Amino acid sequence: MSAGDARAVEFAAPREVDVIDIDPPAPAAGEVLVDTAVSAVSAGTELLAYRGDLDAETVADEELSALSGDLSYPLRYGYSAVGTVAAVGADVDPSWRGRTVFGFNPHEGRFLAAPADLRPVPDGVAPETAALFANTETAVNFALDGAPRIGERVAVFGQGVVGLLTTALYSRSAAETVVAVEPRAHRRRVADALGADHTVDPTGVDAAGVVRDLTGGVDLAIEVSGRPETLETAVEATRFDGRVLVGSWYGTKRADLGFGDHFHRGRVSVASSQVSTIAPELRGRWDRERRRDTTWRELQRLADETRIADRLVTDRVDVEDAPAAYRRLTDDAESTLQILFTY
Repeated sequence: MSAGDARAVEFAAPREVDVIDIDPPAPAAGEVLVDTAVSAVSAGTELLAYRGDLDAETVADEELSALSGDLSYPLRYGYSAVGTVAAVGADVDPSWRGRTVFGFNPHEGRFLAAPADLRPVPDGVAPETAALFANTETAVNFALDGAPRIGERVAVFGQGVVGLLTTALYSRSAAETVVAVEPRAHRRRVADALGADHTVDPTGVDAAGVVRDLTGGVDLAIEVSGRPETLETAVEATRFDGRVLVGSWYGTKRADLGFGDHFHRGRVSVASSQVSTIAPELRGRWDRERRRDTTWRELQRLADETRIADRLVTDRVDVEDAPAAYRRLTDDAESTLQILFTY
């Protein structure tokens, strides 16, 4: 890649995506320059940006330096880039040059970063697998926050990439039963291959009733469908004193929710889980470094046991064709799961 020919994806306005030229300068003393090989589209979050369902005044992510601005247009977004360190600043250890690294960075063919903001990709982890790191960390966070006890029954509502990774991790936990709820047949088949004990198509049925019939009511429901109305279904599927973990980011989307007798008399707890922070009750023993080390181990295990990238990556798209990729996601194509931009 020669100087001046790097490309970046920019959300210019709702449903308007531009692919623009960028030319980062040489790295400053404490920076490195990364040439991106692949970056993963996080469909749930990025479709909010594409459709205009984000609050423009919200900070993109206070914990990630590459996403420190707000969510107003024009907006560069994304947080799963894998590439090679091409150049290092004067104050950076020269051994960084040539390393394969993961960065929480928007979709850019070349970017600058401080070494502390990059994660060296472990030996044996392919770039396409490493691109799943951010979503796997989210699934690890759901496992920490959900804290499945031995013998518990769990339902995961929504089997996009994060939902499937969550299903895979919970299927390898102490939980007795894991139910995957998803309307798309292809995603249910992947959930089954990743270890789900049951899969449920919620289309045209009482999905909560079906889950209760299979499990007697779940102890834990995880809502990652991105649909606010699914939250009510998740609540209805839980048993007395059950808990619901909401991992979806709904943006500005709203839905009428009827939390009736089952919620009120059943003492159902509803809590949020978001990967930017560690739950307060865990901070004495867990920090981001420990969680990220755990994420690499779990991602490597999934790669070894399930060929996770082969199962999840369905579309490899040249970054020049990014506008068409977002249109495909919006069309809700049955077979599309993880889109990777290539550079």
